[in-house]
Amino acid sequence: MHFRRHTAVGPAAPRTSLSQTAALKNPATLPLGSDAARWDATERPAAEGAAPEGLASPPPERIRNIAIIAHVDHGKTTLVDHLLRQSGTFRSNEAVEERYMDSMDLERERGITISAKNASFTYKGVKVNIVDTPGHSDFGGEVERVLDMVDGAVLLVDASEGPLPQTRFVLKKALEQKLKLIVCINKIDRPDARINEVHDDIFSLFIDLGATDEQADFETIYTIAREGKSTLDPAQPGESLELLFDWIVQKLPAPQADPHGSLQLLVANIDYNDYVGRLAIGRIRAGSLRVGDEVLVIQADGRRSERVRALYGYKAGRQVPVEALGAGDIAVVAGIEDIQIGDTLTAVHDPRPLPRIHVDEPTVAIMISVNDGPFAGRETKKVTARHIKERLEREKLQNVAIRVEDTAFTDTWKVVGRGELQLCILLEQMRREGYEVLVSKPQVVLRDEDGRKMEPMESVVIDVEEAYLGAVTAKLGERKGVMTHLTNRGSGRVRAEFRVPARGLIGYRSEFLTDTRGTGLLNTHFDGYEAYKGEFSARSTGALVADRMGRATPYSLHNLEDRGRLFIPFNTEVYEGMIIGEHSKGSDLNVNVTREKKLTNVRASGSDEAVRLSPVQPLTLEAAMEWITEEELLEITPGHIRIRCRQLEPGRRPKR
Repeated sequence: MHFRRHTAVGPAAPRTSLSQTAALKNPATLPLGSDAARWDATERPAAEGAAPEGLASPPPERIRNIAIIAHVDHGKTTLVDHLLRQSGTFRSNEAVEERYMDSMDLERERGITISAKNASFTYKGVKVNIVDTPGHSDFGGEVERVLDMVDGAVLLVDASEGPLPQTRFVLKKALEQKLKLIVCINKIDRPDARINEVHDDIFSLFIDLGATDEQADFETIYTIAREGKSTLDPAQPGESLELLFDWIVQKLPAPQADPHGSLQLLVANIDYNDYVGRLAIGRIRAGSLRVGDEVLVIQADGRRSERVRALYGYKAGRQVPVEALGAGDIAVVAGIEDIQIGDTLTAVHDPRPLPRIHVDEPTVAIMISVNDGPFAGRETKKVTARHIKERLEREKLQNVAIRVEDTAFTDTWKVVGRGELQLCILLEQMRREGYEVLVSKPQVVLRDEDGRKMEPMESVVIDVEEAYLGAVTAKLGERKGVMTHLTNRGSGRVRAEFRVPARGLIGYRSEFLTDTRGTGLLNTHFDGYEAYKGEFSARSTGALVADRMGRATPYSLHNLEDRGRLFIPFNTEVYEGMIIGEHSKGSDLNVNVTREKKLTNVRASGSDEAVRLSPVQPLTLEAAMEWITEEELLEITPGHIRIRCRQLEPGRRPKR
């Protein structure tokens, strides 16, 4: 795991005053976010409630393990940022970047959380382990497994958008785990906030999901995460998150852990360290764990004994080495090769295995194969079957929501995931790591139940202007979608809910943005299996296919603009069978994009006018994956994303 180095700037941090030293005797009197509170969190000597027997963990009753769960872009990571800042985790003169928990480059670029991450802070003598979870439904496997590490959760909901598909998903999983929940309505300062309606929507969602009376009687707090404020009265925003801190400590339960029992730890996440190898992350259900301990690893296919070479706990978002951790705390264990998510670490003399983690089955599959195109190997050496297979196997070990299957061909693998975005993130990570592959069109995973063909369904929530509702409804109807709910807010926008076959949404998002002029919002969530709905029409347009190798010239591209939409700018290298644009008609068209203007000795007025090409929108990985058909492939290299025909030679391609 890579962490960003934080450097101190400005004057040295002030020393602890006498009054603060006196306050340390009573942690409850420490000012929120003070340096004294930080000193109390990390350096307070052994006293009442201190960690027993040299453990780096406090007793279970002084631990809170919580998750922040919500739909994408509702403010989870921003809220965690301010919780860490105001708890005194960082020095007063320490420079900390925004969205501290989003450590991956892709997360910062896209503004979403992709993988769950742990952090820790201490408030009023209570250690709080906090997990920031992904908000997109494609990364739901992360949410399912991290909920096993926590005892309570903060359900975050946008004050304007209200509950969305991923809100339903994470809430359902939390209710199934019988977690204690605090409902937090965020962004109450939005001009279009509808706080009372959103609160009613949340209550209705609890009832729809079969919550018990105790679960449905939830308590609500209101926040402006961007400014680090919380309140019980939306009309009067608070000055800090102190109220939320108090609720976390007072209203969420301590872990039900046995400090004196036989060791039990269920591996809920996997990480890697260049120095100590694979890291197993999980909560200690019982007993304690020390460096050098011999533990029994119980896996799906057997058991073996291993020794703990290193042990880490969390301080802020960093892993810090410790000698021992106790029951209820979240531990990072090093020294165990081939450890997998769902394995149990337990005592050798008294083994007590825990049930393995179960996550919902993946629903979308792609075929990844070795690049056999003319430009293969130009940009990287990671092009062989061995390189690609090792990378896919490594991803399978780290991500329980990804499945990798061998095929009849030694250079092709079937990769199954939760959705297009999850698979695109995997491919983008591979591309940045220097891999080069060919990728097929995504296909849904069908089931056979009692002789009936079943297909995955998606719950789709759209938020559009009234004028565009008809076009969206018609397009989803063509894809066998059925409207289940319609709400008109009276503000010129409507919210509609549909049930659509998952295969009907492949390639639809770009059409949706076109139909709504870029103003529509579309969110989806897996919603079970239903009987196969039958065939429907695929892409109605054809492709412009290069018929020879060379460089695209402005003269040729200018003459092709009337034929359709171009994907490449001039001077791009092309090869036979490479797709350079979208044909406006339903057939494929072989074109020569390398042709140059013939020069003669005769010059006429107006014949040498400069060629002006229309701007070409760069082809993104998601857009390209949605656009291709079964007879086309995506060529992904570290420097390029190309679309090509499956068969490069024109005579071997099926006619369209």
